Amino acid sequence: MTQPTAPQPTTAQPDAALSFEQKLANYADLLVHVGVNLQPGGKLHLNAPIEAATLARLIVQRAWEAGAVAVDVEYHDQRLTRLMYDHAQEAALEYVPAWATERAMHQIDDGYSFLSIAGSDPDLLAGADQGRIARRSKVTAQAGKPAAERHMAFEINWSMGAMPVPSWAARVFPGIPQEQAIAQLWDAIFAVSRADQPDPVAAWRSHTEQLARVHTHLNARRYHALHFRNDHTDLTVGLADGHLWAGGAWAARNGIAGVPNLPTDEVFTAPHRNRVDGYVRASKPLSVRGTLIEDIFMRFEAGRVVKASASRGQDVLSALLDTDEGAGHLGEVALVEYDSPVARTGLLFYNTLFDENAASHIALGQSYAFNLGPTEGGLEQAGANSSLIHVDWMIGTPDTDVDGVYADGRRESVMRGGKWSF
Repeated sequence: MTQPTAPQPTTAQPDAALSFEQKLANYADLLVHVGVNLQPGGKLHLNAPIEAATLARLIVQRAWEAGAVAVDVEYHDQRLTRLMYDHAQEAALEYVPAWATERAMHQIDDGYSFLSIAGSDPDLLAGADQGRIARRSKVTAQAGKPAAERHMAFEINWSMGAMPVPSWAARVFPGIPQEQAIAQLWDAIFAVSRADQPDPVAAWRSHTEQLARVHTHLNARRYHALHFRNDHTDLTVGLADGHLWAGGAWAARNGIAGVPNLPTDEVFTAPHRNRVDGYVRASKPLSVRGTLIEDIFMRFEAGRVVKASASRGQDVLSALLDTDEGAGHLGEVALVEYDSPVARTGLLFYNTLFDENAASHIALGQSYAFNLGPTEGGLEQAGANSSLIHVDWMIGTPDTDVDGVYADGRRESVMRGGKWSF
């Protein structure tokens, strides 16, 4: 069998002549035409922080220009979330209006694409009552599960982008004036999303073709498990029966191919929930539920977390694991080269959309249905996981080796020193 050529970094270079306005317009183009790949006659639901109004208007303009027949924008204010946790009555934490779920389900039925813009303070909920946060998170996850399952089955197109807000920019670039920090974070976002290139759509086409070559190779190997090793990790991740590798662009059930995350440098699949053994230490902090969790360490036996610790955010980590029975099992395993564009920035973004693309990672919780081939018994029969959460955390390092292990025990190299070895 002819081995595929290992993907190489995109050779296109940033265009220093592009103004901020041109890069922002490129970014809006990418989110509409690459992210959700909106088609003439399509419908778009955009969720964005109130600080993203300028970007949101560009996205809406591009959507109308693409021939959309409906564009719906929903703004949110992150500070309102903190006010709820600090001041709301207990009954308010338990209340989610039925119409919120019904609306999402109707929009899915109506063929809407969903685009979300991330941009929040990584420490928004630091010091807040973690019990209240856990209860509210579980209630909203339960209410949103019907729509979330349809998203994760890729019934419709969805994608995510980001924009800086002052608190986030200050965390990534501390100790400099606010405007400078925001400008530098924009530059980083433009760079890793390829919006700073003269033809960003063509750059993304080349990049997704490279990722497709990788997951096509992995799908052909039919490994039974992956074995991760570095100085702080010795972890065997069994793979679900009939698992499928994905990454980059792929088609939703409507036949339209989009890219769920901008940026993305991962290929990923579904682990077997009962075949994970060994220990693993996080290579980067995790920002989740408005809190930073640092130095995560976990030990797995027969697929389940039997020990979990962190030097910071232990209460949040424990609350995540206590969400439901599936929260202590893995729902995703992803491979990312250690020198990906996000990794080359040298930044910790304090945002999973970016940080997960700097390193190979695993996710606690729900598996993606589209990472499985046809099975009579669905996720459970294939050994995939079900949960109210899906939380990615990074484990890859420049010294990480990954072997593919066959059912008969044979193994071959997949990564050496954090780079593809095939």
